[in-house]
Amino acid sequence: MLLQLRDIQKRFGGVTALKGGNLSVEAGQVHLLMGENGAGKSTLMKITAGMIQPDAGEVVWRGQRVDLARPSDASAIGIAMVHQESLLAPHLSVAENIFLGREPRTRFGLVDRVRIAASARRLIEDHHFPLQADWRVDKLSPAGKQLVEICRAIQHGSSLLIFDEPTSSLSEAETKEVFRIVRTLKDRQTGVIYITHRLDELRSLGDTVTILRDGETVHTGALADLPKEQLIRHMVGREINSIYRRDPVPPGAELLRVEGLTRPPVLDNISLTLRAGEIVGLGGLIGAGRTELCRALFGMDPLTSGTIRVGGATLHARTPRDAVAAGIALIPEDRQRAGLARALPVSHNMTIAHLEAVSRWGGILDLDAEQRLTQSYTDKLRIKSNSPGQLAGRLSGGNQQKVVISKWLVRGARVFLFDEPTRGIDVGAKVEVFETMDQLARNGAAILMVSSELPELLQVADRILVMRSGRISGELPGRTTQEDIMHLATPEAAQ
Repeated sequence: MLLQLRDIQKRFGGVTALKGGNLSVEAGQVHLLMGENGAGKSTLMKITAGMIQPDAGEVVWRGQRVDLARPSDASAIGIAMVHQESLLAPHLSVAENIFLGREPRTRFGLVDRVRIAASARRLIEDHHFPLQADWRVDKLSPAGKQLVEICRAIQHGSSLLIFDEPTSSLSEAETKEVFRIVRTLKDRQTGVIYITHRLDELRSLGDTVTILRDGETVHTGALADLPKEQLIRHMVGREINSIYRRDPVPPGAELLRVEGLTRPPVLDNISLTLRAGEIVGLGGLIGAGRTELCRALFGMDPLTSGTIRVGGATLHARTPRDAVAAGIALIPEDRQRAGLARALPVSHNMTIAHLEAVSRWGGILDLDAEQRLTQSYTDKLRIKSNSPGQLAGRLSGGNQQKVVISKWLVRGARVFLFDEPTRGIDVGAKVEVFETMDQLARNGAAILMVSSELPELLQVADRILVMRSGRISGELPGRTTQEDIMHLATPEAAQ
């Protein structure tokens, strides 16, 4: 047995993050760790990695109790964590990052760069990683950066690797590469703890699953013995129909009309309409131009030609400010960097797009009004936070997404562009996001929803547009099939 976590407990102020975290990992085992956002997964793993210390409980490593006061303590005994957000030095090379902080020295005390490069090349070749030792890290894809993190862990002699949502922002090809690496680590008797929300990844990787709910381990067992419906029930503590189905409403007035939208080489003659009460899905492969279309509609990227009309009025969206003024809202794919001010409280994030609603006397912020408005939308969207003053960056992923949505509700937006709205959030939070989108539509909004998860498009959308190579390649009814979507999304369909 490599690691045992026994009755781990942790509080942050008045909030209990963990009240009974238990988990065991053996050498050569891939142990899946699951639970809703806020269930305590990240806290438990940060304790394992020495990033924070527990208030109670035991961490046992190879049969001996250990106190991990800092990350270097965990690293010294063979525990490493591959974070969802890269912690590398972007201006350094792959080799320099692999040995960062542990650089070998020459007999004169200088950094031995020749040895660093040679050792990095051997490590990369030994594990068949698609990397070069001299590549700069800031030029790598998200998957490439994660490979460098893995190389660091292997070079340091780690016998347990913790993966925190490693595929949440990766393409299908990059995801398959991460899977291959995890299986290789398993074959070499490295223990792996793998945090994921993506139910489709489970059977491809894991041996054993541990599920946390409300800071407590509620199930541990063989994955093969756990049906999907029971797994979901353990996670959320209630029955959830894993096939969410939206009952559409009759569409109302046309709120958005796009004609001939062109921005070479990413957008080519895009035309579409959105009506009040509609959720229109936008499918396609990565690189098809879906995110670029959302950016163009929101005024983030200039257009070569084409017209955009909102509620019948022509929109000349040179900046996002123009789009916001016309009633368009963007919930971006990367909510952490583009949707939230993570260092500001929830209250400021909710009102930042419409400060007039909580200001008086020519622009003085009315904190009482802001608190009341924040509490109102916190209740409406069932946002879990300690208070309106809690920093947005400290919320779970699902609750962060709800804060981004509430920002535009405060503003009174009519056209919502949801770019991968459920990326990185758990199954329970996904359903809540879908329910929020449904309520927006029923209240008269029009929604364009980008998703790479084909089942989501089929569950939520009234109709589905498919993009391929910067063009709309076809339109399908909401009750279509994944095969029909892929037929329009793949280049072979054009032949």
